[in-house]
Amino acid sequence: MEVQREIEVAAAAKAAKGKVRASNPDVAKKHRMKTWHKRDWQQFYEIARRPWKRHRPPRPVYPTGLNRVLPAQGFSLSELDDAGVDLEQAEQLGLPVDAGRVGVYGPNVTVLRDFVRSSRSPL
Repeated sequence: MEVQREIEVAAAAKAAKGKVRASNPDVAKKHRMKTWHKRDWQQFYEIARRPWKRHRPPRPVYPTGLNRVLPAQGFSLSELDDAGVDLEQAEQLGLPVDAGRVGVYGPNVTVLRDFVRSSRSPL
């Protein structure tokens, strides 16, 4: 009995110095880290980035002059209609919609069709 007690006291003393973790749960709770380690953060950001890597919504553009395009606020309603996407589906897919934009830009429609086709396929 006394030998077992001496071993426990020695283990607690080493754990208090920080050399070895204590087998006693009360002592181990005091020394437990409350913040994330670097590897935990890396794993978190890797998982957080994962779903949008393959299926990030496309950015709509509009033509301004010869061989020049600028980013638009969202896809026009007629572009969504030509691509076969309704407003509910656009909202579920995370597509930006600009109801004030008028007109259809062909590359936007083809990009929308490809995006909808790729989002329907299983991962």
